[in-house]
Amino acid sequence: MTIYGYARTSTVEQVAGLEDQLTKLKAAGCTDQTIYKEQASAVKMEDRKAFAEVMTKLKAGDVLVVSTLSRIARSMIHMMEIEAKIRAAGASIRILDLAVDTATPNGRFTFNLFASIAQFERENMLERQKVGIAAAKEEGVYKGRKPTAKAKADKVLAYAAKGLTKQEIATALEIGVASVYRILAEAKQATA
Repeated sequence: MTIYGYARTSTVEQVAGLEDQLTKLKAAGCTDQTIYKEQASAVKMEDRKAFAEVMTKLKAGDVLVVSTLSRIARSMIHMMEIEAKIRAAGASIRILDLAVDTATPNGRFTFNLFASIAQFERENMLERQKVGIAAAKEEGVYKGRKPTAKAKADKVLAYAAKGLTKQEIATALEIGVASVYRILAEAKQATA
């Protein structure tokens, strides 16, 4: 059995937060050799290389320790997906601030209770959202989400005129590269 630890901060500047997590992980039985750490956003899972690596290490009987839920998942529903992968490997997860350890019956119960509450709240939020959208449509004030990429079309065209690649434009404007292609294609059709 190996006790792995995972520590994450969103930015490099959050040194104190990372150090605090490392201290807690070591107190929980992790070692420098079994702790995976990184500075990466919780939103973009593909940026979390250390997390992906520790997930591949887990085998039957291992434990993955995190100081708090927010370091590993962006929501309880997301956490449920991660816990299912950990369970499938035969491992368990320990969330220190919640005092949850899925290797124990009480820990699994508590985890599932949190998960049920999160699922209930999510379904209620979606229902409230549907009711709100229907009311806004009835009043004629609902327009839907503003297209973020289309609002940046002028900048896309300006950057393309300067010779930036489509990927460079997408990165600079924080939009998808497919949106860049679409804007350039529409501009080309408009001038044809």
